Amino acid sequence: MGRLFYIVSGPAIDPSTLYLIPIFVIMNPIIEKKPSGGESSSGHFNPDKQHTLKSAVSISGTGLHTGVMADLILKPANPGFGLQFQRIDLPGQPVIKADCDLVTDVSRGTTLEANGAKVSTVEHVLAALVGMGVDNCLIEINGPEMPIMDGSSQPFVELIEEAGVIEQDAAKVWYSIDENIYHYNEAKRVEMVAMPSMEYNITTLIDFNSPVLGTQHAGLKHITDFKSEVAPCRTFVFLHELEMLLDNNLIKGGDVNNAIVIVDKPVDEKEMKRLKEIFRRDRIEVKSEGYLNNIELRFPNEPARHKLLDVVGDLALIGYPIKAKIIANRPGHSTNVEFAKKIKQYIKKNKHTKGVPVYDPTLPPVYDYQFIEKTLPHRFPFALVDKIIELSDTQIVGVKNVTYNEWFFQGHFPGNPVMPGVLQIEALAQCGGILAINLSGEGQYDTYFLKIDNCKFKQMVRPGDTMLLKMELSAPIRRGICEMKGTVYVGNKVATEADLVAQIVKR
Repeated sequence: MGRLFYIVSGPAIDPSTLYLIPIFVIMNPIIEKKPSGGESSSGHFNPDKQHTLKSAVSISGTGLHTGVMADLILKPANPGFGLQFQRIDLPGQPVIKADCDLVTDVSRGTTLEANGAKVSTVEHVLAALVGMGVDNCLIEINGPEMPIMDGSSQPFVELIEEAGVIEQDAAKVWYSIDENIYHYNEAKRVEMVAMPSMEYNITTLIDFNSPVLGTQHAGLKHITDFKSEVAPCRTFVFLHELEMLLDNNLIKGGDVNNAIVIVDKPVDEKEMKRLKEIFRRDRIEVKSEGYLNNIELRFPNEPARHKLLDVVGDLALIGYPIKAKIIANRPGHSTNVEFAKKIKQYIKKNKHTKGVPVYDPTLPPVYDYQFIEKTLPHRFPFALVDKIIELSDTQIVGVKNVTYNEWFFQGHFPGNPVMPGVLQIEALAQCGGILAINLSGEGQYDTYFLKIDNCKFKQMVRPGDTMLLKMELSAPIRRGICEMKGTVYVGNKVATEADLVAQIVKR
C-alpha cells in the first residue's frame, strides 16, 4: 500500500508549485525514533511523558502594541493542566486557556479572551513552552499583553531553562492524523497543510514581493531543534507598515531593539527626523533598501524562521500535542488560528479512535490460553480471556472471541443474542488481573474486586465480535490496591468502559 506525499526542499522552490511535486512512497514498517530533547529530572527527556517547570520564574517587559510594562511569571502545573494564562491584575484573577476557540483578535499578534479578560501577543511565549517540551504551565501576567522583549522566543526559552523542566508521572498522549488536512485563503494567497508523520515538523515559505527579503523558506525537522534554530528569530515589520501603525497609535512599545524593520522604499529627511523622535534615538540609519540601522540578522532567513516560530506558537492553541508534518506557505496569525481550528476539529471528531489497540491475528500472542490458565484460577464457563496481545508495565490488551456457542447466549435474549454487560466487565477484570499479577513479583496471587465506577455500555456485543480488552493503570499499585481504567473495543468503537479497583492477595 502506498501513500502520496508532497515534499519541498532547497532554496529555489517556487511556492506556487508547493503541491505539485508528487513523491510516491512505499510504506514499510517503520520503527519510530524518539527524539532526545532537554534534560529532565531523570537526565533524559522522554517525549512520551508530560513535563512541567521545576520552579516558578519571572520576567518583566513592555508590551509591543499597548506599551504597558508587565510582569510575567511561569509556574509549574499538574499533569493535564495544559497551558493557561491568568490575569492576576484583574478582580477574581480570571484564567484564560490557550485555546484557538478563544482567539478574538489576530491583527498584529494573537489575542485570547475569556471570563471577562484578554491577553495579547501570546504566540512567542507559547512557542517557547512547546519548543522546550513543557506541557503544563500556569502563565501569570499583571497586564494585558505579553512582554515583547527582543521580539523573539529566546528570552522565554532562557527563562524556562532557568526554571528547569521536569518529567511528570503521566503519559503524554500524542494525536496523529491519518489524512492530509488542508487550509486555503485565496484572498491572502495562503496555503497550509498538515500531513501524516511520525514526528512534529514544520516548513514555512514566505514571499512578500520584497527585493530585500526575496523568497525565503525555513524548516524545523525536530521540535527539539527549536531552541537553537528558531527561538532567537525576531519579529519583523516593513517600514510602510510601521508608518501606518504609528499613524493609528499602535505599537506603543515599539523599539528598534524588539523588531527587524525592513526598509523597502527611499526615506526622506522629514521621515528620518520622525523616526528619531518615535524611537527616541539620536541616530537612525536607513539605506534605500535594507534594514533599519543596518541591523545584522541572526540567520540569513531570520524572517522565514520567525514565521515558523509564530506557527509553533499559534498551533499550540490546538490544545492537543500532534504528530504531523506542517507546510505553511505565506502564513500569518489569522490563517494559523483558522488552521489550528481545523486540526482541533479533526482531532475531536476522530478522538474516539485514539488508543484503539491494533490486533493482527497472524502475530504470535504475548501469552496464550495455556499461560492464562496457569495464571488465573478461572475455568469454563468463566474463562473469558483467550490471549494477551500487548503487555507493558502500565497496560495490557487481551482478546476475547465471541461465538454463537457461548453458554450465556442460551438464556440471554434467545433469538437476539447479546453478551451480558457484567461478563464484559468480568473479562476486563480478568485481563487486568494478569497485568497486576505480572507486576507483583514471584509467587502466586489472586485478584479480587473492590469497586466499579463510571461503568458505561455504549455498544452491544454480539456473536462473531472480537473483543479487545484494554486495561490501563490509573495509578501505581500501592499496598496491593490496583486502580485501572478498562475499555472494551469492538472494531474501532468503544463497547464498554469502566474504572475498576481490585486487591491483589498472595495465595
